[in-house]
Amino acid sequence: MPVRTAKLAARLAACLLATIGLTGCGFHLRGEQKLPFDTIFINTPPNSPLGATLSRQIRAGTETRTVSQASQASVVLEILGEQRDKEILTLNAQGRAVEYKLIYRLRFRLHDGKGREYIAPTEMRAQRDISINDSQVLSKESEESLLYRDMQTDLVQQLLRRLAAVRLNADQS
Repeated sequence: MPVRTAKLAARLAACLLATIGLTGCGFHLRGEQKLPFDTIFINTPPNSPLGATLSRQIRAGTETRTVSQASQASVVLEILGEQRDKEILTLNAQGRAVEYKLIYRLRFRLHDGKGREYIAPTEMRAQRDISINDSQVLSKESEESLLYRDMQTDLVQQLLRRLAAVRLNADQS
């Protein structure tokens, strides 16, 4: 019994030290983001995966409400375009592509619907490399889709951080 108690105490001490170490270095879990506006209209096509992801992230991680009409919103997030590209990085001896660079671009702007622009048209970009093997074509197609989805999620998080940094006051410089 004393050995078991000593092991338990050692584990608790190790967990406590790890927690203190992480806290001391400034690490903390990502909490709720504070956006500087109460309502937002996201201007994307109705069945857009990007629009659904943005709405879900805003509803889940902020106090800001998404609205269905621009006239009801404090700000309008206008998605100007999203683009997926694929560039060849490496060819094999037969001239077939064996490695690609996947690129996901997102263009957006933020305004209030009355002509005031808070974020000018901006492009964000993410990229990932993927290698292709002729014997694993189907699995690579699903990996490619997963990588694009991962890049989209990364850019949505970056976009939310940019939205959190917006200043809405009249004396903005």
